[in-house]
Amino acid sequence: MNVLRRARLALLAPLLAIVVALAISALVILLIGEDPLAALRVMVDFGDSPSQQTQAIVVVLNRAVPLFLAGLAVSVAFRMGLFNIGVEGQYRLATILAAAAGAAVSLPAPLHVALIVVVAMLVGAFWAGIVAVLKVTRGVSEVISSIMLNFIALGTASFLLTGPLRGSREGSSIITTEEVPESGRFPDLNGVLGALGLAEPRTELYGFLLVAVVVGVVVAVLIKRTRFGFDLRASGLSPSAATASGVDARGMVVKTMLISGAIAGLIGLPDLLGAQYSYGTEFTAGLGFLGIAVALLGRNTPVGIALGALLFAFLDRAAIPLQFADIPASVVTIIQGTIVLAVVVANEIARRLTRNQAERGNAVAPPTTGDGSTGGGQGPGGGPPPDDGPGSGTGPGLRTATGDAGRTDQPQGAKA
Repeated sequence: MNVLRRARLALLAPLLAIVVALAISALVILLIGEDPLAALRVMVDFGDSPSQQTQAIVVVLNRAVPLFLAGLAVSVAFRMGLFNIGVEGQYRLATILAAAAGAAVSLPAPLHVALIVVVAMLVGAFWAGIVAVLKVTRGVSEVISSIMLNFIALGTASFLLTGPLRGSREGSSIITTEEVPESGRFPDLNGVLGALGLAEPRTELYGFLLVAVVVGVVVAVLIKRTRFGFDLRASGLSPSAATASGVDARGMVVKTMLISGAIAGLIGLPDLLGAQYSYGTEFTAGLGFLGIAVALLGRNTPVGIALGALLFAFLDRAAIPLQFADIPASVVTIIQGTIVLAVVVANEIARRLTRNQAERGNAVAPPTTGDGSTGGGQGPGGGPPPDDGPGSGTGPGLRTATGDAGRTDQPQGAKA
C-alpha cells in the first residue's frame, strides 16, 4: 500500500466521525426548533474587530493546550494496549500538590517553575505507577484500578484543599490553595502575537504552549524513532510475541504507565501557571476524560491529537456565543459526544478497510521462486496458485508452476 493510500485511510476515520457528528447534531438542533445553519454561523463567528478575533484565537489555543497534553497521556498508554482511564485523577492530584509546593518555596524564576513542573510530573507518574504495579503483580485490570484511583485521588485532593493545603480565608465561597508567587508563574506569549502583527488580546496566551509542543515532539520521537518505542508498540500488538523476542513486557507496562502519568501531571499546569495561580474548587475539571476522545480522534499520533485538541477547544469556546444567541450550549456537548461514538465506529471501518487492502495485495502478489524471480503463476480468477500440499515447491524433484520436472508424491526416501 503506497503512502498516499495509507494517508487517505488514516484521515478517513476522523473525517467520517466529524461529518456524522455534525449531521446528528444538526438533526438535534432541528428537533429543538432551532436553525442548524444559524448555530454554525454563531460557532464560527470570531468577532468583527481584530482584537475580538485575536481574543477568540487565544481562547481556543489556551483551551487546546491542556487537551493536547491529556490526549498525549492517554495515547502513550493506548500504544501499549493499556487504557489509562485514571488521567483525570492523576492530573488533579498532581496539580494541587504542585500548587502547594510552588506556594511554599521562594526560588529564582526558572528554578521555581522547574520545581513545580517536576513535582507535578512525579505525582502523576506515582499515581499511574500504582495502576501498573497492580497489573503486573496481581493481574488487576488497569481500567478498573485506574477508575477506582480516580475517586481516591479526587477525594484526597478535596481533603487537602479543605484541610492542610487551604489558603483562602474561612467563609470564602471559593476555596483555594495559596497563590503561586510571581517567580513561579509561566510568562505569556502575547509578545509573540504582537510580533506577528496581531491585536493585543484581553487575556494572556499561555506560555505553556511551548512546553506542550516540546512534549509532543519528544513523545513522537520516543514512539517512532527509539528502541523503547519499538518495544512499546510491539508489546501493545502482541505481549507474548514481544516476550518471545526478548522484550520485558511486564517492565514495559510499568515504564509506559509512568510516562503516561508523568505527562498527565502536566495537564493542569497551563491553567495553574498561566491564569489561576492556585488550585481551587473551580479549577478546570474533566480534562482527563476529554483526553480519551481527543486521542481517539487523533488516532494516537501527536499531530492528530493536536488537531483533535484544537477541534474540541473550538467547540468549547463556541458554547458561550451559542447561549447569547438563545441556542442551548448543550449542542456542544452533543457534538462532542457524537464525535466520540462516531470515531470508534469510523476507526473500526478504517481498520477493516486497511486489512482488506493488505489481504487483497497479498492475494494478487505473484509467488517468488527460489532464485527470486516471480515465476509462480496464478490460480483461477487471478488468485494465488492452488496449494499442492506438503512437499510442493520448486526444488529438485518437485513440480514447478508449469508442471515440469514431475513431482514426487511419495515421502522422501521411499522407494519408487
